[in-house]
Amino acid sequence: MGAYLARRIVQLVPILVLASVIIFTIMHMIPGDPALVYAGPDATPEALAAIRQQMGLDQPLPIQYLRWLQHVVRLDFGVSYTSKYPVIDLIQQKAGATLELALAAALLQVAIGIPLGILAALHQRRWIDYVISGYNSVVMAIPNFWLGILLILLFSLQFRVLPPAGRIEFLAHPAVAWKSLLMPAFSLALFASASVTRFTRAAMLEVLGEQYVRTARAKGLRERVVIVRHALRNALIPVVTVVGIHFGYLLGGAVIIESVFAWPGMGRLIMQGIANRDYTVVQGALVLFVAAFVVLNLLIDVCYVFLDPRIRLTARREP
Repeated sequence: MGAYLARRIVQLVPILVLASVIIFTIMHMIPGDPALVYAGPDATPEALAAIRQQMGLDQPLPIQYLRWLQHVVRLDFGVSYTSKYPVIDLIQQKAGATLELALAAALLQVAIGIPLGILAALHQRRWIDYVISGYNSVVMAIPNFWLGILLILLFSLQFRVLPPAGRIEFLAHPAVAWKSLLMPAFSLALFASASVTRFTRAAMLEVLGEQYVRTARAKGLRERVVIVRHALRNALIPVVTVVGIHFGYLLGGAVIIESVFAWPGMGRLIMQGIANRDYTVVQGALVLFVAAFVVLNLLIDVCYVFLDPRIRLTARREP
């Protein structure tokens, strides 16, 4: 296990470096002058030249990248052009809200998708299976931001049972905080739940036809024990992959949903950074998103061992 993790971590380094090159290049292709944003529209040409020299913008692009990468390795993403605060401090203030939203959406997609997938597999080619298949098709066609607006119109403006926007700290008011979290989390989770449902159904159908499942039924075990202990555990391997990948998409998809629900997370921070041309904030947030997604894929591989003892992370040496 230790050797495998060390090898995978080494393999992650070139991926992260390549991602940083792409992010840095794209940000410098966006029109606008960071020095002008930092100095303000009334700055003199002399002041702009001094700020460009101070920020290193007068250096060739490869030199700028190497200097930026040297700071990123130390988790120093620079200073925000607009707020003048360190970017890492702004990210720390907003990351908790985004992680909370993504975790809630991930739990909802699992709570919706896995039971529906199991139900569809157990009633293959029956009306329940067709209803769930129709649900998947409809849900996957609904944009999450449009669903969020509909939820606000329905549950906030019409029935007045949920707050339309904002976030309440769980530690401060746990009984009320879930109400502010429910609609944005559901808007994020619904699309992903359809994908989880499809993968769970396909995996369960494949496993239910295996010999060990028929043997378990022949022994007289209860159907619930056969489904949960013998079939579901082996069917979860591809489902875990989908859920893990979707969690990375939930982090990225929160950018739009956080704007719809005024959720004070990383998504709103990125949108404000783009609107204000605050490139250091956008670069730092994107780098962390990519790093989180890459690490998440590593954790998924490790989870395989606990789901299926037949899987080994290190190959056995031939005698």
